[in-house]
Amino acid sequence: MRTVYVNGKYLPENEATVSVFDRGFLFADAVYEVTAVFDGRLVDFHGHMTRLRRSLSELQMELPASDAEILAIHRELVRVNNVTEGIVYTQVSRGSADRDFLFPDVGLTSTVVLFTQHKNLIDNPTGRRGLHVITVPDQRWRRCDIKTVQLLYSSLAKTRAKQQGADDVWMVLDGFVTEGSSNNAYIVNQDGTIVTRELSNDILHGITRHAVVRCARNLQMPLAERPFTVDEARSAREAFSTSATGLVSPVTSIDGVTIGDGKPGPVATRLRDIYLESSRANAI
Repeated sequence: MRTVYVNGKYLPENEATVSVFDRGFLFADAVYEVTAVFDGRLVDFHGHMTRLRRSLSELQMELPASDAEILAIHRELVRVNNVTEGIVYTQVSRGSADRDFLFPDVGLTSTVVLFTQHKNLIDNPTGRRGLHVITVPDQRWRRCDIKTVQLLYSSLAKTRAKQQGADDVWMVLDGFVTEGSSNNAYIVNQDGTIVTRELSNDILHGITRHAVVRCARNLQMPLAERPFTVDEARSAREAFSTSATGLVSPVTSIDGVTIGDGKPGPVATRLRDIYLESSRANAI
């Protein structure tokens, strides 16, 4: 049985509780982060903490702990749950108060929850065969840069993909791809240029995205941060996505249209290998 962390206590998962009046439960008034674990160590922890604090700030919330304290909790959960490969999930809500749309003026203490999951991230089969994605309208709220727990539409979209025999979705806004249900989206044009949407309120500012873009630039791979259409994606040489759990995941079909030769391409494969090597070397 897993040990989880709730508001200062390490507890067996079946003894962990959160108030029914918690605003994360009632309003999705909460933010979260997912940190990958490779070889028992944390990947990009400080990047995740920076984004967590930014998300909290955008929602006028505070984290009642220092980065060092949150790091210690991560490490303790990894240790007691014997996580060699997987994730640590962190969620911070505004706290508990009688139900009201308005933020309570005073006296609210944030709810902080962390737990681990064992996951096969490095040798995931989709990394070898590639993802099959379908496109759907992007009907989320327009602050996708804030990593909130408002994930119902993404859940509906990913479930729709599974029901149609696909692995995931790419969302489309005003004719252009924004991102996947829980990942950033990329294509490689016929001229070899990597294209991914620029940072804005329309996409999550991915920690893995940042690392992979940096890798591509260090390797002097041509890269353009701009919107791209579904037709451009379908005619691309390669396509792929990035996330903390998917790492760099090749995309081999979009809406049933084969991308390239239908196999993971050399750009995505190289970036996946380099990202994995770098992440393992720099994990803490």
